[in-house]
Parts: sequence; C-alpha cells; structure tokens
Amino acid sequence: MHRKKQPFPIATALRAGLKNYTAKTFRADLTAGLIVSLVALPLSMALAIAVGLPPRHGLYTAIVAGFVCAILGGSTSQVSGPTAAFVVIVAPIVKAYGLHGIIWCEIMAGLMLVAMGAFRLGKLIHYVPYPVVTGFTAGIAVTIGTLALNDFLGLGITELTGHFVDKAITIIQSLPYMRGSELIVGMITLITILYLPRLTTRIPSPAAGIALGTLAAWLMSRYGFEVDTLNTRFSYIDDAGLSHHGIQPYPPKLHLPGSGDELFAIPSYDEFQVLFSSAMVVAALAALESLLSATVADSMARTHHDPNAELNGIGIANIFCGLAAGVPATGAIARTAANIHAGCKTPVAAASHSLFILLYVVTLAPYISYIPMAALAALLITVAWRMSHFHQFVRIVRIAPRSDTVVLLCCFFLTVFIDMVAGVAVGMVMAALLFMKRISDFTNLHVSTSEKPDITHGKLKPGTMIYRIEGPLFFGSINKTLEGADYIEDDIKKLIVDLTHVPMIDVTGMLGMKTFLMSVIHDGREVYLCGERDVTGRIRRKIAGEPFARHVHVMHTVHEALKA
Repeated sequence: MHRKKQPFPIATALRAGLKNYTAKTFRADLTAGLIVSLVALPLSMALAIAVGLPPRHGLYTAIVAGFVCAILGGSTSQVSGPTAAFVVIVAPIVKAYGLHGIIWCEIMAGLMLVAMGAFRLGKLIHYVPYPVVTGFTAGIAVTIGTLALNDFLGLGITELTGHFVDKAITIIQSLPYMRGSELIVGMITLITILYLPRLTTRIPSPAAGIALGTLAAWLMSRYGFEVDTLNTRFSYIDDAGLSHHGIQPYPPKLHLPGSGDELFAIPSYDEFQVLFSSAMVVAALAALESLLSATVADSMARTHHDPNAELNGIGIANIFCGLAAGVPATGAIARTAANIHAGCKTPVAAASHSLFILLYVVTLAPYISYIPMAALAALLITVAWRMSHFHQFVRIVRIAPRSDTVVLLCCFFLTVFIDMVAGVAVGMVMAALLFMKRISDFTNLHVSTSEKPDITHGKLKPGTMIYRIEGPLFFGSINKTLEGADYIEDDIKKLIVDLTHVPMIDVTGMLGMKTFLMSVIHDGREVYLCGERDVTGRIRRKIAGEPFARHVHVMHTVHEALKA
C-alpha cells in the first residue's frame, strides 16, 4: 500500500519522529542539541564576520533557521544555519548592496526554494555531477582560508578587496606587520580543534579550541600584548541610543516587510531586478548544499529524508531569517555530523540547538564578546580544510577519467579566480557536453545486405538492406547515425530501418530521420520502420503526408518487414 503524497510536503521528519516519542528520546535529543550548539555558536559568528557583517547576524541565522528548518524540514538529523559555502556569494552582495540587499536576496531565495519544494524538484540534486560539487567546494575552501588569514595572522588589513590574486598579494605585502600574539592565539585554537578529537570525542573540539584561545588571549592581554576580540572589533546601540562594545544580548526580532525600518523597506523595481539574479544563486546553492547534507546524513544515520519537504523547510527558514536580519541559511554538513555523533533521534535535537544558542546570546553575551578574532579565524581555517576534501580531490585527479578531471579542475580554478557562479555554470555545461559525447558513443550503426548477411536473419534477398541503429537518437548522435546513408547502393530497393534497440528519440533525431527518409525515398525505394511503437510512432507523426505515406511503412518487427 502506497502512502498518499502530501499536496505540500512539510514537517515530514518531525511528524514521523514524534510518533512514540518518549522522555528517553527527548533526553538524547536535548544532549545532542547542547553539543551541537557549542559547535554552532562560534562558527555562526565566524561566518557572519567572514561575509562582512557583525557576528550577531550569524547568531540570528543559527537561531531562526536552526529552529524553523528542523520543525518544517524533511530530514531527521539535519542542522541548518549559516555555512562556509555562502561566504563567497554573500560577501560581494553585502559589499555592493549592504544588509538591506542580503535581507531581500534571502527572502526572494526562500520563496524560490518553497516553489522548488512545492513542484517537487528535490530529486534534481542527483543530476549535479560529483566532480562539479567537489571542484567548487574546494574552490570555496581556498577562498575562505585566504580570507581567514588576515585575522589569524593579525595583519590588520581593514578590507580585502578584488579577486583572489589581489587578496593574496595584499596578504603577502602585509606579512611584515603580522602580530605574534594573534598568531599564538590562532595556533592554540587551531591545534586544539585538529588534535583534541584524537584524545577524546566527548568534548566538542571547536568549543574547546575557542575556550583555550580565549584564555590565551586574556592571559596575553594581562601582560600587555594586544589581541583583537569581538569586544574590541564590534559594537551595538541599545534601545536607549547608547553604544556598547561586543555582542548585543537581545534575541532576534522579526520585522514585517515595508515596516518603518529602512532595512526591510520593499525594494524598488530596479533594485529587484539587480537582486533577483543574486537570489537565484543563493537559492540554487541552498538547495544543493541542503540536499547534499541531508543525503550524507542519511548514509551516516541510516535514515531517509524527504527532499521536497527539506526544500520547503529551508525556504521558509530563509524567509524568516531575512525578516530577522540574518544571513542565508542551508543545511550544514559539519553540524549535522556532530548532531548524529551526539546521538540525535529526531528533529527536536536540531531545534533545541537553536534554543541553546538563543539562551547563550541572552545570558552570556558579555562573556562571548571576549572571544578573540584569531580564534574565530582558526575555526574558519579548519572548516575550509575539511570542506576542501583534499584527499578526495587528489584521488579524483589520480584515478578518474580525464574528462572528469578536467571538469573538476575547471570548477576549482574558476571558483577561486573568478567566482562560484562561473565555476558551477561552466562545470555543469562541460559535464553535460561530455556526458552527451559518451552517450553518443553508445549509438552504433550496422548494415546488412545480400552480400553481407545479417547474423539474426541470415542472407537477405538481393535489393534488400537492413539498416540497424542501436542507441539513443538525439542531437548528439543523429549525424553519426545518418552518415551510414552513404552505404546504401543504387540497387537497394527495399530498406528496413531497424529501430528495435533505440530507447528514445528527440526532436532533432526526428528531424534528422525525416531528412534521411526523404533522401532514401527520392529514388523510389520502399522503407520499413521497425521498432517500439513509441519511437516509430513519433517518427511517423513527424512525416505524415505525401510523399512519405506511399513509401514509408511501419512494422513491429524486422521479420514482418522482410515478409512484406
């Protein structure tokens, strides 16, 4: 018995998880949520800073998206929030259009994602080739790692602008101004994050690394060494109009579009046109990363996600994130993996992680503000390293077919030196063209005559030819297939076109067959089309009318055509 499909798939994972929900399950979810929150808290701030915004916007995203997508999505263990993949997309939008621009980009992207989920486009993720995904994620990793070097080394660069080469040159030129105190804090954090899991997995290494880095920064400041922290870098204005350093201890507020705040003013038509293309990129990446993360989660936890419900969940989450002045959100593979390893049972775990972060913001903001910038940069570097999938990248280059390697390297270098959109677009086009080339290679032609007997039907009568096509007839293979017309001798009066092994034919294939048949019957030959009714019927409809009606006949089998 098949389950009835929902007209609008939403909250499928939560509804399934709450069946037979017990206090023991709740404790497991709560524990997992607590552990994930310790990972997500510093990472959310680091990612917001990386795109050029104060850390509170990353925290708001983790709170709102983490809760909304967990409740409304289609994955049991997926944790959503700001991710490293968005840095290379969001940073240019923030620089060009400010916070107002990114707010409306993610609202529009959220609407697009909901439309994708409503039209059940979730399974399209399977059509993105692995070399494309690996190439652009490795390119993003290089970009993020480069951006993080400024704070990690304490270079004091106020703004890293231009393309990758410009940023790299600026960093190299600033190396003489590196501050040793920042480097020490960054190295302590980096070493802790990378090597603590070898000693114990009971303590989240990102939280431990940030804690030790903060302690090191505090000790160094006591001895007169300068270390930048969230407290020294960022400030906020309270309701009374007074300015304070650090992170504001307020929960996110939802605003209505067009409300008094200029950030949420409805964009003009010109602004809408400019932001629309950026919103499409945000939506595409959010869909891609969310569904990839959910697929990875399924393999780890032996679950099965609903891709359309996940698209709806992340779409609605992005709409609410925009209204709460957050940044674009998607499924986060690292946090999802931490959630699974911590023993999550249902989406309640991901929802509780966002509530824990909300609790930290409201109660611990003054203490969180002492986190050093170098420690957050070290966290970003570890994220970039893990995101690069270096060993998989090298493995593809070493053992994959040359065509896949070319796609991988093109995606990687275009993402690094131009942008992610160029990398993915060119990679997808190249992968599609190479795939069509491979498919066309499967299309073959065999010709049988009285002088060249057919294996199946034996020796043919003089003046008869079997023209057998095997493989798909589409725009990539039709020219190769019809080149065989040169083999048709003048004495051939009966041509049997065997399409039995043609699984599909497109419009170009039908037009090509029409041209081919026109040239064949021009000399008064009789043509018999044999094969599946779907293929032969489509060709027959295309060539309806004279002169084809008198000279082209449709048969089910070659045997029938030989008897005719």
